[in-house]
Amino acid sequence: MRRLLLLPAALLASCFLFADEQETVHKTFAGAKSIEVDNVFGSIHVSGYDGAEIQLDARKSLTADDAERAEAAKREVKLDLTQSGDAVRVYVDGPFRCHCEDRSSFRSRNNMNEHGRRGYKVVYDFDVKVPRGTAVYLATINEGSIGVEKTTGDFDVENINGGVQMDEIGGSGRVYALNGKVAVTFARNPERNSYFGSLNGAVDVYFQPNLNTDARVKTFNGGIYTDFAVSYLPAVASAGERKNGKFVYRGNEFQGIRIGSGGPEYKFENFNGDIRIRNRGQK
Repeated sequence: MRRLLLLPAALLASCFLFADEQETVHKTFAGAKSIEVDNVFGSIHVSGYDGAEIQLDARKSLTADDAERAEAAKREVKLDLTQSGDAVRVYVDGPFRCHCEDRSSFRSRNNMNEHGRRGYKVVYDFDVKVPRGTAVYLATINEGSIGVEKTTGDFDVENINGGVQMDEIGGSGRVYALNGKVAVTFARNPERNSYFGSLNGAVDVYFQPNLNTDARVKTFNGGIYTDFAVSYLPAVASAGERKNGKFVYRGNEFQGIRIGSGGPEYKFENFNGDIRIRNRGQK
């Protein structure tokens, strides 16, 4: 029989004194047409509604090894909420950010400077209501998923260690999950070029039956499936380069398919997982 180690109640209390501190921030923004949420630890959920303001709830959870580390977390990790004109920016800042001046986009992994263990962790979970036509730019890295529903604005959504689910949306844009599944259902098909990708996860996208696109698809360890009728497009070669006195051309590895009468380019890409391009009209 295994022996149990019994600790004094006072000692147990001290072990968990700094285990979990929580607070919630509520903020509204008027006149905004876009919102960027750049998170590090935690989830993001966005839902479209018929109101005129962006309503944001941020739930903060802080865990630390001891009181000193808890105070350090409070000093070092900040939630920046700003509005410039019609653009809202929600940014989790801290010593894990590099504040690189040449970052190529808002996405978190392009702006990280993580070194060593700090003895604390701060998690932000965001719940956001937006007017339906709001453009959304969303990113998180660890311990969270991203969900979007009933929006019609354009989108750029990225999760590093979790999935992305978007339901009953419109608009055009980019969706990517490095280590997770991408699942998207369109209430209205994208009118402009769009991208859906994952490194380690399935890509599963539902479109309306009247889909017209020239799609490009690529997977390494997985299959590509669709219940739309397709015709195959010629391979697209990359720009030529001179090598040993000759011009060399390479394919870009994407297979082109035309659905319907063709239209904007949709790219579907992953490395480990299946790609499914689904027709919502099929039972």
